[in-house]
Amino acid sequence: MQITKDDIFTKNLKNILKFIAKDTKAKANSFNKNLFYKLNNIPNMPYKHRKSSYHEDESIRDLIFKGYTISYLIDLQNNTIVLLDIFKWSHRDIS
Repeated sequence: MQITKDDIFTKNLKNILKFIAKDTKAKANSFNKNLFYKLNNIPNMPYKHRKSSYHEDESIRDLIFKGYTISYLIDLQNNTIVLLDIFKWSHRDIS
């Protein structure tokens, strides 16, 4: 399975990394490296993580990483994992 990133995921991750980098760039780099280590393992067991608390779709899952939720879609038709969003639960905009 291939991993792709939604624009929302990319934008939010950049903002998170900028925020972490205010402390130190090394922490931001470490966060990013460790996050992508976890994300790159999703295709091995895509249903490992819980069904999303924010979506009714069984194919949307939530990976929890250092207090952040990463929502991803398992798209079996296209053999793809789509990274949808990354956020802190306390900062989640529920509309």
